[in-house]
Amino acid sequence: MTEFLTYHPPPPLSDYVHIFWYSNGLQSPPHEKERVLPDGSIELVINLREDIIKLYDKETHDHFTSYQGGSIISGPHSDFVVIDTASQTNTVGIHFKPGGAFPFFPVAIYELWNTHLSLEQLWGGDKVKALRERLLEARSPTFMFHILEQFLIKMKKDTTNHPIITYALAKFQSPEYPLRISDITDQINLSPRHFIDIFKKEVGLTPKQFWRVQRFQHILSSIHKVDSIDWMDIALACGYYDQAHFIHDFRSFSGIKPTAYQSNQDFKNHVPLF
Repeated sequence: MTEFLTYHPPPPLSDYVHIFWYSNGLQSPPHEKERVLPDGSIELVINLREDIIKLYDKETHDHFTSYQGGSIISGPHSDFVVIDTASQTNTVGIHFKPGGAFPFFPVAIYELWNTHLSLEQLWGGDKVKALRERLLEARSPTFMFHILEQFLIKMKKDTTNHPIITYALAKFQSPEYPLRISDITDQINLSPRHFIDIFKKEVGLTPKQFWRVQRFQHILSSIHKVDSIDWMDIALACGYYDQAHFIHDFRSFSGIKPTAYQSNQDFKNHVPLF
């Protein structure tokens, strides 16, 4: 039986973090790999079972890259990644809100686009090793959440998101189709180029990439745990002018056709690979 617990932090971290999470599953899960679909946010993952994390090649699913130290940052993605669920049966992590990781890392977030880095590369090996050791010694997931919460507070830079980012993210995450960048820039008195530069720096994707990912997420929410789906209705409701364009977009984000989508029962962005 899998144990999955979450914790929503209070202010000030609630402005930046969606949830802290803890997962403790079967030693032999029913599938060894999963596709993780993009949602425009950043994920911090710490493996409590092994001091290594594997991510697989998206095309072959055989070759993999190993990240030493048992912790990674998964940057904002505009395509899927393939993770190793067999060696990550006991993990803890932080799911940042879109744009929420900006005050905690010493790089512009666009440098993390479609990539993964060992957490030690960003925060330093000694600091991250000490954090993982404290988590391993914690008596319960609740204590782990408290440790991560206090660590993040100490790591936060004396900076906040640009006010236009908060406004733009709210617009892009609402199911409004079609939406153009000019719909945002006309309201904030910034040139499109300046707006794009600020958005990339803090969110990691261009505004257009982020909006397309959010439209994809709206599709997943519409079909998750639904038995009968009218794909044409979904496509039209999400602003696609034909089904071919819709299918192409879905495959570019997920690597599969819409009709092949079958998520993990509880998590719409996790698709098992058997």
